Amino acid sequence: MAHASIETITVQANGQRFEVDTCGQGDRLALCLHGFPEAAISWRHQLPLLAGLGYRAWAPNQRGYGHTSRPPRVADYRTDLLVADVAALVDAAGARSVTLIGHDWGAVIAWLFATDRVRPLERLVIMNAPHPALFARRVRGPRQALRSWYMLFFQVPLLPEFALRRNRAEPIARAFRSTAADPSGFPDHVLDLYRANACEPGALTAMLNWYRALARDGWRLARRPYPPIETPTLLIWGEADVALTKDTTVGTESYVRDLTLRYLPGVSHWVQQDAPDVVNAMLAAFLRGEHVPQAAQCA
Repeated sequence: MAHASIETITVQANGQRFEVDTCGQGDRLALCLHGFPEAAISWRHQLPLLAGLGYRAWAPNQRGYGHTSRPPRVADYRTDLLVADVAALVDAAGARSVTLIGHDWGAVIAWLFATDRVRPLERLVIMNAPHPALFARRVRGPRQALRSWYMLFFQVPLLPEFALRRNRAEPIARAFRSTAADPSGFPDHVLDLYRANACEPGALTAMLNWYRALARDGWRLARRPYPPIETPTLLIWGEADVALTKDTTVGTESYVRDLTLRYLPGVSHWVQQDAPDVVNAMLAAFLRGEHVPQAAQCA
């Protein structure tokens, strides 16, 4: 897809400065939240699609990423503050309606935002992130616990930063290409941006502080109530996810009243970058209120 229509703006929200990729116009906002160790560019295939569907699409570099503000303390990355960032971005946009789209960590924040009904949502789209209550339950089992080893490693001071920063953050680039179903979907210019972002002073510590803050506050998230989400929700799941088991999606319907779940066989955790055509076909159908095709129907 052509990226010429994507522009980068600065938005002040929740006392932070956000670097936001934007595409399209109008008073219907589609807010796209990236995961770790990504950035706004991870939505490069979806922003033009959303603009073509009549949305003003925003993809912010979230707190600590890119040229967005990078507060120094672990406590600055608590989930309640990350949710408040999203609310402030919604308010700054001044849109008539909001569709929230999240992947990985961005989807965790989207789950919490929708659960707590922080602002009214028209639709919710989640990509490769289980509902927090289900993850808290499954991570106690051996299969998911083994896949979540890196979350424990990230609690160690300084060592994860050193490991990820080696050779201009080459381990970050390798994480994408080595696990992607289609490594060609991660061209050098995209990986170079992820690497450059990680090499900014203090950036890796900020990115890892999302995990460190979660470890300190995870007990609260595991025990808090999760009333069912009323917003129509699409959950897209790449089945070849090396970090999360498919089992973590089982039972999602208990937490979402209007759920559409679509699996993508052979597609990695980086689903919207790894299979953009399939994801975009599903996304477009869902946002138009049409039947969402299965993966095989999108080929």
